[in-house]
Amino acid sequence: MEQLKQALNWAIGLELESKDINVLQMSLRAAIIFIISIVLLRIGNKRFMGKSTAMDVMLGIVFGSTVSRAITGNAPFFPTLAASLVLVLLHWLLAAVAFRSHGFGQMVKGRDSVLVRDGEPQRDAMRRSHITEQDIEEAMRNQGKQPEIRAIKAAHLERNGDISIITKDS
Repeated sequence: MEQLKQALNWAIGLELESKDINVLQMSLRAAIIFIISIVLLRIGNKRFMGKSTAMDVMLGIVFGSTVSRAITGNAPFFPTLAASLVLVLLHWLLAAVAFRSHGFGQMVKGRDSVLVRDGEPQRDAMRRSHITEQDIEEAMRNQGKQPEIRAIKAAHLERNGDISIITKDS
């Protein structure tokens, strides 16, 4: 066991302070963290790195910040990996509860806002969401539609930040 500890210390500088880690050790740490991060993220779910809710984005930020500390040696290597696993499992648990409870899902993931109803902009919702008519027209163009708000049956600001549009002729 002592030989393994010595080998790890030599290879990735487990017992060194961050300022004493050399290029090879930091490079090996980065490779190990990259591979372990892929495994940890596979424990989570596929959508977390896609265009997702605020909860998913927060996991990405906090996860990245946590594992980066293991690479640079600013935090202990193995406890940092354990904390990263806890973050992924917590995200998985919250997503599972949100799947089963609509109210909890809205609390942790947010809810959509109706921006346009039957061709009429919903000004209060647009103001709260900081969405302009130009933003809605841009979303229409992105969806290959003529940018005409009066042609919209419903436009929603979705939980992931996208604007979805259903036109009257749909």
